[in-house]
Amino acid sequence: MSRPPSTDAQRRLEELRREIREHDYRYYVLDAPIISDAQYDRLMRELEELERAHPELVTPDSPTQRVGGAPSEAFRRVPHRVPMLSLANVFDEEEAASWYRSIRKRLEEEELLAPGAPIALYCEPKFDGLAVELVFEDGRFVSGSTRGDGEVGEDVTPNLRTIRSIPLQLREEVPGRVEVRGEVVMHKSDFAELNRRQEEAGDRTFANPRNAAAGSLRQLDPRITASRPLVFYAYEVLGGPAELSLHSERMEWLARLGFRLAADRRRAESMEEVYSYWRTMLERRNELPYLVDGIVVKVDDDRFRNALGQVARSPRWAIACKFPPQEEVTVVRNIEVNVGRTGVLTPVAILEPVHVGGVVVPAPPCTTRTSLGARTCASATASSCAAPATSSPRSSPSSRTPAPETRSNSSSPPNALRAVAPSSASPARPPGFARTPPAPPRSRPASCTMRLGSAMDIRGLGEELVRQLVQRGLVRDFADLYELTAEQIADLDRVVGEKTYKVGMKIARKVVKEIEESKTRSLNRFYTALGIRLVSETMARELASRFPDVRQLFETPPEALEAIPGFGEVRGRAVSDFFSKSENRRVIERLFAAGVHPAVEAPSLPRIEGSPLSGKAFVLTGELSSMTRDQAKAEIERRGGRVTGSVSSKTDYVVAGRDPGTNKLTGAQKHGVPVIDEETFLKMLEEGEEASE
Repeated sequence: MSRPPSTDAQRRLEELRREIREHDYRYYVLDAPIISDAQYDRLMRELEELERAHPELVTPDSPTQRVGGAPSEAFRRVPHRVPMLSLANVFDEEEAASWYRSIRKRLEEEELLAPGAPIALYCEPKFDGLAVELVFEDGRFVSGSTRGDGEVGEDVTPNLRTIRSIPLQLREEVPGRVEVRGEVVMHKSDFAELNRRQEEAGDRTFANPRNAAAGSLRQLDPRITASRPLVFYAYEVLGGPAELSLHSERMEWLARLGFRLAADRRRAESMEEVYSYWRTMLERRNELPYLVDGIVVKVDDDRFRNALGQVARSPRWAIACKFPPQEEVTVVRNIEVNVGRTGVLTPVAILEPVHVGGVVVPAPPCTTRTSLGARTCASATASSCAAPATSSPRSSPSSRTPAPETRSNSSSPPNALRAVAPSSASPARPPGFARTPPAPPRSRPASCTMRLGSAMDIRGLGEELVRQLVQRGLVRDFADLYELTAEQIADLDRVVGEKTYKVGMKIARKVVKEIEESKTRSLNRFYTALGIRLVSETMARELASRFPDVRQLFETPPEALEAIPGFGEVRGRAVSDFFSKSENRRVIERLFAAGVHPAVEAPSLPRIEGSPLSGKAFVLTGELSSMTRDQAKAEIERRGGRVTGSVSSKTDYVVAGRDPGTNKLTGAQKHGVPVIDEETFLKMLEEGEEASE
């Protein structure tokens, strides 16, 4: 019969755990240790010996339990209680100012903000790592998952437990459930040391810190993750004290609980302060210990956040202000030629790898757009990913402008393009006679295609697939996307953890099906997808209502566009300039020829007067079986009601269809708003019609 543990042993265990947690916090969070490594090791050994002697006293949050258990065979899928949304991108102060004006206007319309009053904002670096969510119950870390697709992530709890900057027990008593979101990164210095060890061991090195962090966190064996120098930075929290209604207050609360935050975070009282912070961080980007590709700007006040809500998969209350690319000079070692399906010859430059902002450029060969006179052994600038419209920050590096003035061998011969083509193709044509891809402002083929895929709601068309499609010359503009075959997509690569596989026919057929289904998306989505400068989703909807035939815009003078309410001279001129370009018209015609037929919404029906819905505010969530969300919105509006994107105390009803959003149902419960099903909603619409008769 085993002897019960002594009170002295239990007391000493608690003292050791408390002391080790304190030293972990000082070392991994504050970067300010107060004892030597040898002293720390002695404390840990004593704890391990005591726990071996009293295994019944081992707790899940003990410092000895960070690594343990056998390797997992697979990662379990975990739904996020509240979706982990992505951020909309802006690339200059003009776009940031436009975002700020739009949210201020919305808050003024909701009567939450006095006209012209400023909005307090919170700024922080935009980490280039892997987003994760940590769940704590009564102050103890219980589970963690990757962001995944935003709705569902992968359970990587054992791996997250190995990261020393993640507290297993919070430093204060916190009852209930708290979800902490942040980024797992690898510091630049740690990344260099890891690659050095990998190289010495004869193992594969990593291309950049982001890939190293992502690959390390998704190891099936937590012991491998434990050997990698990963760091967690918190940037958002769900739950906690109700009196903390400001994001800045919650961040300082997280710091007290033992989380590491970006040292360069800042609260801004105006957009001028945001611009100053943006410029400062751009100047200091190479000094920071981690990779960043911009800054994140968030509305600080929860009241404003709740009122602003979200659009598609992005919150209205936050944006990512991106940095321009970094450039270095490298050498063009060789030029190969790809023959496209229409006989177009595309030069592909083989570049000498070069480090740009912590990224090796290029990993694979990069497609260039240099002239026929490009020479081998010439120099070219290589850059980290440029920041195109609505593109993901995860885009791969690309080759950029040739720099012949630094050519090491000026007499090197031109790499002539051979006039060859597949037997089934038309005669080969050099790039000078090839069709010209569209060039909307700030866009390149990959970013244009990403924008189209997002706006046209093409699921499965991820950033990595787009990059490869462009790189292989399969997609050079919007229209090419609709000519892809499953066989072409199946041959692309996909990365799972640290391994690379072919996409395969099963996934490829799904992507092709999604592309096919996107051909009949609404006209306002189509206008949004074109990426017309200064044209928001709201403006795209206005264009769709006034120009159901896209070709009408080919000849519409700018004066007519300027007269549209909300457009004005600048926006009207931008629309006119876009549709006046022959290359843009050509791509639109090719889209139509490929079977893209945007759906034109039916003209609005006459208003119904005297309806009980008049003056009521509705929030729609989930899928309705009898009508689309847009149709439901139209029916509410023609009865004098209005539809908002988020639940607030001013909401009268939440209409819940199939698979409703958790956050909207939670908001309804919080504000005491009635939730009605589709059947009840349809009856309310019928009552409105009866009242008008």
